Amino acid sequence: MMNTRHSLSWLAGSVALAIAMHTGAQSTSPANPSGTPSTTAGPATPAPPTGSNAPSAAGTNAPGNTGSSMSKSTGASSLSSSDRNFIMKAAQGGMAEVELGQLASQRASDPQVKQFAERMVADHGKANDQLKQIASSKNVTLPTDVPAAEKRERDRLAKLSGAQFDREYMSHMVSDHQKDIKEFQKAAKSAKDPDVKSFAESTLPTLNDHLAAAKSAQAAAKNGAKTGARTTSKQAG
Repeated sequence: MMNTRHSLSWLAGSVALAIAMHTGAQSTSPANPSGTPSTTAGPATPAPPTGSNAPSAAGTNAPGNTGSSMSKSTGASSLSSSDRNFIMKAAQGGMAEVELGQLASQRASDPQVKQFAERMVADHGKANDQLKQIASSKNVTLPTDVPAAEKRERDRLAKLSGAQFDREYMSHMVSDHQKDIKEFQKAAKSAKDPDVKSFAESTLPTLNDHLAAAKSAQAAAKNGAKTGARTTSKQAG
């Protein structure tokens, strides 16, 4: 009987010890209510940069994209209206001088008139080239044809020949150069653009020479006409 009680006491003590050991083991392990093993998180991925340092597909660093489109030149002229009008008229007048000079070099009968006509083609052709360069630098498109009045004058002279052509051509050249000199004097004095002003100033001496030569050739044409008329009268007598 004593042995049985002793065995039971020993068994109860063993069970209590086992329960205590089991309870202690559970208290030292981390709690995991879900019963699933936990995973260790890796290193955090850095957030993408924001603000001015953030790359953009449409930003200034994108190939073929400068960020803003450059404005193109409008081609607007930098000349004042008076300077523009002067070079437009000068261009048309110069073309007319060249065309009439070409006509006169073919139809004139007096050697001095013919020589004058050839000089008109050369000098005004050169002045026209200078004027084209100035106009191009100022974004001005010059006319490509002579005025209607000059066309009518050319057509009228084209119907004449001999001494009559010489007289009419030289009369037109004298009056035309007198008007040109006034226009160039005005531009040389009051032109606002320095290039236009310089062109007018540098061309004036040539125009004055032309006027003097035109008056001389005009006188030669008149004398030639008188001489021709006297010769014709003598032959008729």
